[in-house]
Amino acid sequence: MTELLEELEEKRKRANSKAEKYKRLRDQKNRAAKSWVQKRDELNAKVRELIDKGNDLKDQRNELNEEVKKAKSTRNKMNDKVKDLTNKLQKKKEELLPKSESTIKNLEKDIRNLEFKQQTQVLKPAKEKEMVDKISNLREKVREMKRVIEENEEIQSLMKELEKAEKTAEEAHEKVSKKADEAQDIHEEMLHVFDEADRVRKEADEAQRKFVDAKVLADDYHQQHIDAVNEIQDYNKILWGLRKKKRVAKKRKDEIDTKEQAEELYEQFKKGEKLGTEDIMVLQKAGLL
Repeated sequence: MTELLEELEEKRKRANSKAEKYKRLRDQKNRAAKSWVQKRDELNAKVRELIDKGNDLKDQRNELNEEVKKAKSTRNKMNDKVKDLTNKLQKKKEELLPKSESTIKNLEKDIRNLEFKQQTQVLKPAKEKEMVDKISNLREKVREMKRVIEENEEIQSLMKELEKAEKTAEEAHEKVSKKADEAQDIHEEMLHVFDEADRVRKEADEAQRKFVDAKVLADDYHQQHIDAVNEIQDYNKILWGLRKKKRVAKKRKDEIDTKEQAEELYEQFKKGEKLGTEDIMVLQKAGLL
């Protein structure tokens, strides 16, 4: 039985080592799982922050696109108005000016061409005088045509209205360009933010995967720890039973030995042999005195 007890003690010791080992591994994996959960939550919070920022940028971009749309509408309306006023102005000038005459623009072009020839060509005095007179006459025509235009209130009103429409159209066009550029910049920033959110989301998913892996291992080690603890308890029960059995057997053997010793002493007592104090106690214990 001694060998069996020693063998069981050794097995219990090994089971205890296993229990400690799996407890240590379980605690390590639980710490790792806790760390990955914390990182996952931090990354998910960053994803939400990036998405909120991206949505804010999207709203800004949409607002700018609406401004671009309105500015384009204004620009197109003003361009149509400019075209209409230009036509009205041209018709009014044609009504006032002699139909056989060229326009002021054409006359001024003719003057520039004649002046260029005068400056760059070698002309005879008579020919040069003829050209100078022609230039002078054309200038006079231009002055007269301008005077007629300047004195006509309707033309002046149309010119002011045209100038205002051209200015409004130009301002609207500048606003279209400016707001479109701003919208494009914000759009690109928005795409960058959403790309970053996708990248961080992938990191969060990876952290979640590692958390699950660590948790699965931690649960597995915990179960093995529990199995080892149960094994220890089983060995404890067996050892306790065997030791109890050993104690009972020893007690029984001691009782038998004591009885045999008492019977021998009793025979000596009956023969009148002198017994010591301890011998008498043995007889008393055996119930022979």
